[in-house]
Amino acid sequence: MRKYSVLITLIIAFVSPCWADATFTTEQNQLHIPYLRFQEQYYQANLSFLPPDKLKLEEIASQLELVPPAEIVPVYSDLSLHLSRIELDGQQYAADMHYLGENIFQIHNLSSSIIASRGRTIFRSKHFSGSGICAQCHNGIKDDQGNDVSIVSAWETSMMANATRDPFWQAKIRSELNRTPNQQDFINDTCTRCHAPMANEQARKQGDSIQQVFGAGFLNRTNPYHNLAMNGVSCSLCHQISPNEPFGTEASFSGNFVIDTYPTSTERLIYGPFENVLTSPMQNFANFTPVYSEHIKSSELCASCHDLTTPYTDAQGNILSSSTADEFPEQMPYSEWLHSDYVATDSCQQCHMPRANGVVIASQPNGLKTQRDDFAQHSFLGSNRLMLSILQDYREVLGVVPEDFSTSLLNAEQLLSEAALLEVNNVSVDNAQLKFNLKINSLTGHKLPSGYPSRRVIVHVLVRDKQGNIVFETGKVNADGSVVELDSDRNAGFYEPHYDVIESAEQVQVYEAVMQDHEDNITYTLLRAKSYIKDNRLLPKGFDKQTVPNKIQVQGLAAEDKDFIGGSDTLRFALKNMPGQEYSIEAELIYQTLGYAFAQDLFSDQAIEVSRFKQMFNASSLKSTSINKVNYITLRN
Repeated sequence: MRKYSVLITLIIAFVSPCWADATFTTEQNQLHIPYLRFQEQYYQANLSFLPPDKLKLEEIASQLELVPPAEIVPVYSDLSLHLSRIELDGQQYAADMHYLGENIFQIHNLSSSIIASRGRTIFRSKHFSGSGICAQCHNGIKDDQGNDVSIVSAWETSMMANATRDPFWQAKIRSELNRTPNQQDFINDTCTRCHAPMANEQARKQGDSIQQVFGAGFLNRTNPYHNLAMNGVSCSLCHQISPNEPFGTEASFSGNFVIDTYPTSTERLIYGPFENVLTSPMQNFANFTPVYSEHIKSSELCASCHDLTTPYTDAQGNILSSSTADEFPEQMPYSEWLHSDYVATDSCQQCHMPRANGVVIASQPNGLKTQRDDFAQHSFLGSNRLMLSILQDYREVLGVVPEDFSTSLLNAEQLLSEAALLEVNNVSVDNAQLKFNLKINSLTGHKLPSGYPSRRVIVHVLVRDKQGNIVFETGKVNADGSVVELDSDRNAGFYEPHYDVIESAEQVQVYEAVMQDHEDNITYTLLRAKSYIKDNRLLPKGFDKQTVPNKIQVQGLAAEDKDFIGGSDTLRFALKNMPGQEYSIEAELIYQTLGYAFAQDLFSDQAIEVSRFKQMFNASSLKSTSINKVNYITLRN
């Protein structure tokens, strides 16, 4: 690697030693990759260095050892690969390897590895305190059944706590900055407003210029707001959101929450859901005055960030939207809930923060005995098994604090299993045609999927004959996350329409939101998105697609589908060339946090954050999760 010797010596960012996915030995002039994955098989490989910038594959052998998920190096379809952590003389580097043919790879984009700082959790600023301070009193608490309901421990393994560490978020910001560089201030400010809110708010209050994410920005351990940023969406952010105007109105959404300023630290109000609490312990220890406020239990608190609109631009980065009313609805779970039957029965917190009774809400000071019922556990249930598993597997690289995400992963799986219910009915076999209806009942309080538009739900249906042979299949998901015969996964310039009737294996029902730009072209770039060309995400019960506001309307063919209504969709199957007398049907919904087409568009960007996340994504076995299944409905004539 002599060509890069000067570059390497000029990389001054210190990288803490830790495990690597490849090791370069200067004495042998050789790169060793212990866990290479190619076509779902695992290998170990040795490559020799060919000056100035190439490597030759010399040895490859099957890898029989147990493969650590974080050390998997996927080989992509073009035989290229990315190494995030090459160990070299005590330092770590990242590089792309492009295959040239005849076992030769060329080295590209050599740079220092991204190794995040965990940040301190025990800190105080003028407006905020770190979660480590809260943990000293609000961990070690149990309910009346003896279950551990510690607040900070539960929160630590949520996406809220790790909002800044999320490598998908970091990769997507880098992509948006690459594609619209003249809007970098807007991108940095908007994205950190809800992913690093304490850092963003503190910088605003101190009159600092807009802080970047990368470079000398929030992710840099030398940045004065770094600890605030790495603490994610933390305790003293949510519990300080003011209940005063404009709280609960559209003016407070899209990250426009208000954190009040007080003359002294002990006068700062920290809002909670319980009345008659002791104030002196928090005043003395945490410098906050706890007060009861009903707004902390309301869905409007969540709407501060989970109803989000963004302006849209042309290809040159010029903003075309004329007002907030004209902006793109990036995610609108609150508004979806507001127009459902759940508005009368369940708040966001009641579903995403499971309840416990008989909880003494603080472990200190000693002697506290008041037990509280309807205690909201801070596990912040979600469906993002993909990212939770990546946070656990790559905790050193991402600067993750907790070691075990297993409970959060199980909670996410359980939440998904309860998101929908499938029914097969009206089954008939006549004149060599198999007909049946698949009714999909949504059990969620918002659209399914909801939130960020990378998410999708696929309908997978198998029909087998009497001998067990597959005679029909639609919606088959491959190991790489792509779906067989899905238009968008075969060509990113297309999308699969909504279906009322499935007659062919080439037709795949996918519940998703597909973005389009101001020229009506499909786009996966958020700042280009003006509207949705398709939005057939399953609707919550009580949702009237004829009367809801424009920002949450159904888009595309689903708008005309009479069976696509609030709470359910009925998908009819009419399959020809079925001459048998006995068939079985298997149906399931498959959820993906990151759809294949969305991912491939992101991975086209040349940036270390993107390449790193591409490696993590492709190495993951949790790209897809089955939501619910109906198995072996046997038909006899």
